[in-house]
Amino acid sequence: MIMDYKKFDIFSPMVFVLLVIVYLIFSQTAFSYHINKLIGVDLYTFGVIFLGIAFYIIGIVLSNYFLKNKEISLNTEKIDKIFSERLVLSLVIIGILLQIVNLIYLGGIPLFSGYLKARAATRIWLLSYLIFLPSINILIARYEDKKYYLLFLLGLLLFVATGYRTTAMAIVISVLITLYYTKDLAWKYLILSVIAIFILLVVVGYIAVKSIEWQSWSSTPIELLFYRAGYTLQVLDRAVFMQGSTHGQLLYNTLMGFFKSTDPRVIVGSATIGKAHSTTSTIFGPALLDFGLYAMLVQMTILGFIMNLIYKVQINVKSIFIGLYAIVMAHLIIWIETGPTDLVVFLFYLISIIILIYAVNIKKVGNK
Repeated sequence: MIMDYKKFDIFSPMVFVLLVIVYLIFSQTAFSYHINKLIGVDLYTFGVIFLGIAFYIIGIVLSNYFLKNKEISLNTEKIDKIFSERLVLSLVIIGILLQIVNLIYLGGIPLFSGYLKARAATRIWLLSYLIFLPSINILIARYEDKKYYLLFLLGLLLFVATGYRTTAMAIVISVLITLYYTKDLAWKYLILSVIAIFILLVVVGYIAVKSIEWQSWSSTPIELLFYRAGYTLQVLDRAVFMQGSTHGQLLYNTLMGFFKSTDPRVIVGSATIGKAHSTTSTIFGPALLDFGLYAMLVQMTILGFIMNLIYKVQINVKSIFIGLYAIVMAHLIIWIETGPTDLVVFLFYLISIIILIYAVNIKKVGNK
């Protein structure tokens, strides 16, 4: 008899903890085989990681305490008024059209050119992603129509063409989470979906790296996957011993991302490896570099609190909050490697909180 995985909510906020451990296993594999001369990290760095995980869990506990003896209900009239099927569908199409305009503006497919990829994250791209991702998830979460999956696939293809793994992965993972909470997915479909996501991660990442004209890679696609995990952990290792060295530049450039062209990850590269390359430092790195250990622990506590709050709301009221939770959870998973240096993701969190305040009632029901 096969165990019912639905009894264990695999996309609850605690999945983050499991995936961080998986990521550490990937990095240790890279260190063990010395892929591209990776050598490993200091034990103190692992201590910082597990401390960050602990404070993330504390955030979840605080959120549960905040919601204790409270009733969560949805103002359906407000939701129906704003998120009509016609409006949400229109937004999906607008997001797709904007991405087509972006590719035309770039004059090619960035997936196959490092030079084009360096210019692909335009304001049009940002607006397209900001519109498309929540719209497609809300559309699938609220409305039953199989032709909407074609829009999902078209949007995914266009964002894959930009050469950015993170956006492609966020689209796929978020839609999978949305389907998980809205459809009765059988085990085999869930497993096949995870395999498909893994293949997409490997293929898009490998093609994008091989297409960078000024770099030469001899690693296999699988080796590259393990290498990225190990390399990023080594960058975190440097960040751990360089706390406060960027003096808030990462946060400032992230929040000003729509007005400034500076990529916060280039600042990470400049600070940790001495080269102005776009460099990731895991979810723990940016806060450490900007303000030190205490800032990272506050960050992880806030993330745990907000993730669990949105999770509890979507479990109780469902509707569009399934799609919104899927989006923030997908990006939290991606942040395990990339770190919170994306303005658009902060905007997704902000949008989710604003809608929660606007359309959700959280009332105390008395002591139990």
